[in-house]
Amino acid sequence: MRYTLRLMLGLTTEALVFYILSAIAITGALFTVFSRNPVYSVLSLIVTFFAIAGHYFLMNTQFLATVHIIVYTGAIMVLFLYVIMMLNLNKEAEPNKPLLSKIAAVISGGSLMLVLIVALKDASNMKINSNIDENIGSIGYLGKVLYSSSFVLPFEVSAILFLTGMVGAVMLGKKEIQ
Repeated sequence: MRYTLRLMLGLTTEALVFYILSAIAITGALFTVFSRNPVYSVLSLIVTFFAIAGHYFLMNTQFLATVHIIVYTGAIMVLFLYVIMMLNLNKEAEPNKPLLSKIAAVISGGSLMLVLIVALKDASNMKINSNIDENIGSIGYLGKVLYSSSFVLPFEVSAILFLTGMVGAVMLGKKEIQ
């Protein structure tokens, strides 16, 4: 059955997996936006993140896919679920939005959609570079790029910023001894 579907569509296995993952990602994103329950929205966003990680695997960037799953799906979504459950969002607590803000949201969303359509229309003329290194997604290649002379300073500055944030969080969370 899978071979007949592939032959009917005239696609390679990689292209078929790409289209399936894209359909899952788009469906998950739509459920995230249109779901009335915030917990279901977060769970749909987790499905979307897994589909995007599948795209990273297709691009042969296993490290990026793994980090994406660990950081976004693991840490950030758990934090979102925790915050949503702590806030105890329900229909009675949600204020009604005025008509003017709803109209402004539709106009801004429509203009964003128009910009995306124009950008995608121009993207069809882009040419793909076929001279890509095979090791571009590997951990060793990423380490060589990050620790080369051109990326040492930004890498160290970001490490100092993270350290400063951790020290600030510890200082804010520390209880004073009396």
